[in-house]
Amino acid sequence: MKHQSSRQLYAYWSRLRGDRIAPQRSEIDPNEIRQILGNTFILEAAASDAYVYRLAGTRICSAYCRELKGQPFLPLWTGSDLESIATLLKAVHVDGAIAVVGFTGFTARNQDITFELTLMPLCHEGRQINRILGSQSMADTPFWIGVHPIIRQEIHTLRLIWPDEAPHFLRTGAQVEEVEAAPAVTPQARRRFRHLLVFDGGKS
Repeated sequence: MKHQSSRQLYAYWSRLRGDRIAPQRSEIDPNEIRQILGNTFILEAAASDAYVYRLAGTRICSAYCRELKGQPFLPLWTGSDLESIATLLKAVHVDGAIAVVGFTGFTARNQDITFELTLMPLCHEGRQINRILGSQSMADTPFWIGVHPIIRQEIHTLRLIWPDEAPHFLRTGAQVEEVEAAPAVTPQARRRFRHLLVFDGGKS
């Protein structure tokens, strides 16, 4: 994680989580993360392939020039990037992974800005992961942000991180084949494993 907002939100999430797969949605205190609220959002995992913004910070909404609350998350992506993001979301939603994505957003005028996106699992009213806590931070703040909306996004790096060094389904005793890890951070370095398209990476 390169951006300070990503690191700060991950540290807060990790502290709340303890030894559980994920903290509860009700444990999130906006005052504790007020400095990065503008870069923070929460998705509802309405289904395995449907994710909706429940909350979205002002700095995120400004990049798209619209309020994102209640809007679907996946239509912001297209083509192979849509498949990659959907797979990463499923790894977070089902197996308790952390996903970190670097992507570039483009306006209709082909203006561009680089973002870091971080996705972390949350539980809501139970032990099942059905929310995703995230941050989306800009590398810089160009003059046109809030005037010309981002309409197209392209992934350039992505990574899965297992907070407990192994996927949840491995730690709960499921019978799966062993997979050898190899360092990689690009969308091309990926392998199919059960329902996951695995992007190798680590905490560093």
